[in-house]
Amino acid sequence: MQYRQLGRTDLNVSALCLGTMTWGEQNTEAQAFTQLDRAKAAGINFIDTAEMYPVPPRPETYAATEHCIGSYLKARGDRAKWILATKIAGPGNGITHIRDGHLKFNRKHIRAALDDSLRRLQTDWVDLYQLHWPERSTNFFGQLGYQHQEGDFTELEETLEVLDEEIKAGRIRHIGLSNETPWGTMKYLQLADSRGWPRAVSIQNPYNLLNRSFEVGLAEIAIREQCGLLAYSPLAFGMLSGKYENGARPANARLTLFQRFARYNNPQARAACSRYVALAREHGLSPAQMALAYVTAQPFVTSNIIGATTLEQLESNISSIELELSGEVLKEIEAIHTGQPNPAP
Repeated sequence: MQYRQLGRTDLNVSALCLGTMTWGEQNTEAQAFTQLDRAKAAGINFIDTAEMYPVPPRPETYAATEHCIGSYLKARGDRAKWILATKIAGPGNGITHIRDGHLKFNRKHIRAALDDSLRRLQTDWVDLYQLHWPERSTNFFGQLGYQHQEGDFTELEETLEVLDEEIKAGRIRHIGLSNETPWGTMKYLQLADSRGWPRAVSIQNPYNLLNRSFEVGLAEIAIREQCGLLAYSPLAFGMLSGKYENGARPANARLTLFQRFARYNNPQARAACSRYVALAREHGLSPAQMALAYVTAQPFVTSNIIGATTLEQLESNISSIELELSGEVLKEIEAIHTGQPNPAP
């Protein structure tokens, strides 16, 4: 396993992070335990979760993922060996069952959310506490064509001030952003530097062969400000694994089960995906491992968040760390990207 510095902290996280958002929906607690044990054996020391998980979010399964992780940490007694990240949910996104649906990044909500996450995770602290998506109206979750809207949202100063208080109380070690824009990222960093508040050490945004939009404005920030990318959806909801080629819908797969996940399933994305899958197979590579290896190798990536519903998938994803793509493969990836750039932003 490779390890990389998390922002400007003294923490070194594994280059692969174990994603957990299927636990409690597509995966049982017992399967979550098996995945965690396998990840630990492979040298993964980084777990990412959220109060909202599992997905799709619904009242019946709310926070089941954090409960799974908490049960594991209690059973194994190895909390200190893990770097644990979770997130506070933002407003909208069809969520009405968390804090009555009126979600804010203010003092009241952050403290309530953190209280509950710590209880479920059965721990006294979170290593990385992330704002899951902006409270303000802006571009995230694939929205293009920014249209400015004035509206009420918690002042970023209040958000950082209460996070600073929680760090001083020892309940959070570091903070991170997620689904954030270049303006939001730089504003948080500027306020932190000018006020002595905690600096975001990471940004968790989507990044994969079908969606490289992070490169346009945020990659430079990630490197220059040491606020590296925690890349989510590196397989574009499994599209880049090749399992959905030619309209296939494998039993129990995410796109088979849930219509919600359509972000990477438009005609342009399917066409580009087929070219990437064919490229991998032409070179004798696993399409999933090629896609993951590409993401992990980018200089602005701190950790690549891999998720799996089966142990076989997890084994394959972990093995991607050993793959170094040849110059020829990288050249052909760029040719596909040039012909069909970011078909599913």
